[in-house]
Amino acid sequence: MLSHAELWTAIDALAKRFDMSPSAMAKLAGLDPTAFNRSKRGDADTRPRWPSTESLAKVLEATGVGFSEFAALTETAAPGRRAGVPLIGLTRAGAPGMFDEAGAPRGSGWEEVELPGPREEGLFALEIEGDALAPVYRDGDRLLVSPTAEPRRGDRVVVMTTDGEVLIREMGRLTARTIELTSVLRDGDDRVLDRMSVAWAACIQWVSQ
Repeated sequence: MLSHAELWTAIDALAKRFDMSPSAMAKLAGLDPTAFNRSKRGDADTRPRWPSTESLAKVLEATGVGFSEFAALTETAAPGRRAGVPLIGLTRAGAPGMFDEAGAPRGSGWEEVELPGPREEGLFALEIEGDALAPVYRDGDRLLVSPTAEPRRGDRVVVMTTDGEVLIREMGRLTARTIELTSVLRDGDDRVLDRMSVAWAACIQWVSQ
């Protein structure tokens, strides 16, 4: 019988095999993108949550993997291993293929770094390069970013445009057609973007300075 930890290990390993985050894999299978988030799995302080048989069946069908092969993936990670966070420099983040359509890391060119703070699927770190955002964010600062958290007005966010531009701003007013972004600097430039020009927006959860 598979344990709770082994089952989730296999789900993470299956997503990694196809170069996807668990969130992207859930979406591929027609599930809620947050279905496999670590925050929903339970831990020592909460009741363990198991993925449903239906959700697991949909994932295996979408990926074409049989159950016996899936079960073998439980051995791909050592118990208790703390996963690192994918890290990339801000100037490289806009390169093609670095993120999937949901804003989760993909492709090559990423490093891995251990950072304190929350852990959930899809988290990545951006390293600030230069002092264009100083004194709020300085050269070498690392931003821990969550593409699965729904940005709200007033949140500091990373926004990727369909043109590959990476913006660090504060979320402003949202309308049916536009997204207002406020500069994190007192004398910085605000932006108003057409929603169709925004590939994704992700919340900044923590800063390592």
